[in-house]
Amino acid sequence: MSDLTLFIAGLPKAELHVHHVGSASPRIVAELAARHEGSSPVPADPALLADYFEFRDFAHFIEVYLSVVDLIRDDEDVRLLTYEIGRELGRQNVRYAELTVTPYSSVRRGIPAKAFCEAIEDARTGAARDFGVDLRWCFDIPGEAGLPAAEETLRIALGERPEGLISFGLGGPEIGVPRPQFKPYFDQARAAGLHSVPHAGETTGPETVWDALRELGAERIGHGIAAAQDDRLMAHLAENGIPLEVCPTSNLRTRAVADLDEHPIATLVAAGVPVSVNSDDPPMFGTTLEHEYATAARLLKLDTAGVAELARAAVRHSFRPAQGKAGLLAEIDAYAAAQG
Repeated sequence: MSDLTLFIAGLPKAELHVHHVGSASPRIVAELAARHEGSSPVPADPALLADYFEFRDFAHFIEVYLSVVDLIRDDEDVRLLTYEIGRELGRQNVRYAELTVTPYSSVRRGIPAKAFCEAIEDARTGAARDFGVDLRWCFDIPGEAGLPAAEETLRIALGERPEGLISFGLGGPEIGVPRPQFKPYFDQARAAGLHSVPHAGETTGPETVWDALRELGAERIGHGIAAAQDDRLMAHLAENGIPLEVCPTSNLRTRAVADLDEHPIATLVAAGVPVSVNSDDPPMFGTTLEHEYATAARLLKLDTAGVAELARAAVRHSFRPAQGKAGLLAEIDAYAAAQG
């Protein structure tokens, strides 16, 4: 292992763009597939999952992702999945994570909303106790399911309001799913005190990012890499301090970029756009947050000081209360000084 790899491994970190079901490890996916063998195309052998997670394009990724979602069939599945995500994040020295959760997908499969929220909260408590990870939730509309999903996601968010819930999002495919139609739901979520963090500009152009800003009141943008195509948009993001949650390997694996060397993260950073580095759906994309930091370090030509600043940026861009931010920033500073 290189010195930089070792530095990244020990670095205290925050993650702002990582999906709940998309974080299921091969071991957990295989265990869930074995529970439901015969009723799912997902392999019950962890060794076969790498091939299953080879995506032709973004549409195929969504198809595969939903097949894994279908393995989550009761509240105990939800609890197990969430707790094990905490274990993996803790292994990477992640101290704080905002996990994108799509309750609609589980509720429509028969898990009561109350039981779903109780399960993730129970796992959140366990992850803090056992792994030192502070988990928070972004309840996410699956855009492909349309306005009924938006209505139900908002109902669950405001009706159940689990303690860890801090934000409201929009995921799924962008093509054919215009952002403006979701404005009323984001307006209500924001009025109730939730932060706005929709996906935009991953597989479509800059106009989708503009829509997320203008119509949904986005405070951070999930992905947003298409902003690199629009100088005015990059200037707007920079001037207003609106961060992008950048996930390099994800963009490669879903074919949003053809090659990592063509990834626009360096263009965005050079324009002053605030960015954090994240893993998105790490086991599905064969990555980890540690690997994403190493990838960003290569693309941005960073040394250990630059990598530590990436970690600080994620903390600053988070919705963690000020005291928690200060504590984690101090931990990063102490680690960097000790390694320096």
